[in-house]
Amino acid sequence: MSGAVNPLYRALRRFAGDRIALTGAAGIILLLIPAVYAPFIANGRPLLLISADGRWSLPFLRFIFAPESSEIMVEKLFNFLALFLPAAVVILTVFKRKAVKILLLTAAVLFTAGAFTGTEPVMDRQNYRESTKNARFALFAPIPYGPDEIAGVPCASPDDEHILGCDDVGRDLAARLIYGARVSLATGLLATVLAMAIGLTVGMCAGFFRGTFDLLFMRLVEILLCFPTFLLLLILMSMLGDYRIGESIPLVILVIGLTGWINLAFLVRGETLKESSLAYVQSCIVSGVSPWRIMFRHLLPNISAPVLISFTFGVAGAIIGESGLSFLGFGVQPPTASWGNLLRQAFDNPMEYWHLTFFPGAALFIAVLSFNFTGEGLRRAFEVKEE
Repeated sequence: MSGAVNPLYRALRRFAGDRIALTGAAGIILLLIPAVYAPFIANGRPLLLISADGRWSLPFLRFIFAPESSEIMVEKLFNFLALFLPAAVVILTVFKRKAVKILLLTAAVLFTAGAFTGTEPVMDRQNYRESTKNARFALFAPIPYGPDEIAGVPCASPDDEHILGCDDVGRDLAARLIYGARVSLATGLLATVLAMAIGLTVGMCAGFFRGTFDLLFMRLVEILLCFPTFLLLLILMSMLGDYRIGESIPLVILVIGLTGWINLAFLVRGETLKESSLAYVQSCIVSGVSPWRIMFRHLLPNISAPVLISFTFGVAGAIIGESGLSFLGFGVQPPTASWGNLLRQAFDNPMEYWHLTFFPGAALFIAVLSFNFTGEGLRRAFEVKEE
């Protein structure tokens, strides 16, 4: 057991001592926290309201479970994390027995998921900033505007009321940037997970079974490599967009995931070929162990380091892909906030609408740089060093 743990422990220590890697990890956390807790940071509904007659209410709470959005899947996913993560931290910290932790975590998942399933959406167009002026107390989020709420002058520059200005129809840019982080992170992470699943399966099967299987699949991969990746994205989005799928984010995730596994398949195939020649794999084959058990129980842990490194770089690439598609109008569709379509709004006059260029561009730069720094840190941490 110690032989398996020590290399990982040494890699984690090297990662923790790498300033660039820690900077990347801090950047990822800086993006994740506002994205997960977006309804508590930017919301046009009061977090707490005490009316003139003393009644207490939480107007924002229903819309945590039943958000008003054309992209329900992503909104509910992040809202679920916002509620579940604090409960999970408390359970893991307070309780010591493993069985109790598993039971309580399962109960928390089921209870939270049940609340999301059982809450019916309602239409609410009330202007709470006006209607709560006579209330005894009203606590708003730090940014008291929703991402789809028209609250200012179109393309207004930053001021005291809108710290980052407004977009082309008067929606608060800070609120849309925060909710846009949900789109970018969900697309980056989920699309890369899909690409990892395909690339791992194809690469491991090609490297382990070899022969005809390897020949056919690798020739297919080489054909796909002939197409520029972004051009392939545009072609697939144009084809699938004609089916009028209700939510655009799952479609973007699907397309980026289906085009992002090719390089990983080559990497995994090479690592599998190398590991398959070692004694522990040959002994498993001679012993009659199932090929699938060998691949996923023995080979996968030993090729996980380059796969993990590739994952972080893949997330950065997926974020750029989504932003590029949205900028060109093929990706996430308005009114859903996306860093790419925010940049598109400044296309006509980027100098005059500088805030629509600078702030979404800076967010995109920080996200990509953070994942790249983290990937580079992991690469250095997992390098085999002779002692």
